[in-house]
Amino acid sequence: MPIHLEIDDVLTLKKPHACGTNAWQVYRLGADIGLRCKGCQRMIMLPRQKLERRIRTITRGEKTFKPERE
Repeated sequence: MPIHLEIDDVLTLKKPHACGTNAWQVYRLGADIGLRCKGCQRMIMLPRQKLERRIRTITRGEKTFKPERE
């Protein structure tokens, strides 16, 4: 079962980006997820399966939680 993501969620990933931040904002959903780095605004696309393994926390508005994995 895929992790539920929404546009504008902020994801904290396990490894930091080259600019030093590990926070990414979701801008596109589908089989590939579009992410924008919160530090340098770089945009990348990652396959959903690969991204789901790398997520530490999800921040939606004021609420922060860990993804539920099966």
